[in-house]
Amino acid sequence: MTRVPSYEEGLELLKKYNKDEFHIEHGITVGEVMGYFSKIYDPDNYDYWRIVGLLHDIDFEEYPDLHCKKCIEILEEENIDKSIIRSIVSHGYLSCQEDTPPEKTMEKVLYAVDELTGIIYAAKLMRPSKSTLDMNLKSVKKKFKDKKFAAGCHRDVIIRGAEMLDMDIDDLILETLKAMQEMEENNIN
Repeated sequence: MTRVPSYEEGLELLKKYNKDEFHIEHGITVGEVMGYFSKIYDPDNYDYWRIVGLLHDIDFEEYPDLHCKKCIEILEEENIDKSIIRSIVSHGYLSCQEDTPPEKTMEKVLYAVDELTGIIYAAKLMRPSKSTLDMNLKSVKKKFKDKKFAAGCHRDVIIRGAEMLDMDIDDLILETLKAMQEMEENNIN
């Protein structure tokens, strides 16, 4: 019988398959950003959105060449609900040789914010404060436009995700930044 894990169970699963602190922190960050966006789009499913974000890269550390493919096997073995697996797989649409497009709003948000959180995180590390709290839209946009900065973060995916959401890229960046600032204010990491 499949299940939707609690946040604590999801975190335990993330740590079971990821040992590198960066990957764990990224999963937590994306989970919290997803929770933030769920309050806008789907407040009744806050925990569900967080779990999808938390587990979205569960296979990346151990199987980077099979990312978004190996997670199916891992999550099925853990008896995770098929809707969670489908949502996680969709975040690799066109970037991981994956042909499962994001359909639900939650999937489109995950698709858009995954790479964007990476750019904001890298920008945070470059600041003297090492904080998002003193960042603004202008500073993030400057980093976003510089393709050499955080070069591994795919801007085309972020732009496609914003388009899927019918959202202006500035609004997507600003809301993602606000989510990460809220996370930092609440000392979640």
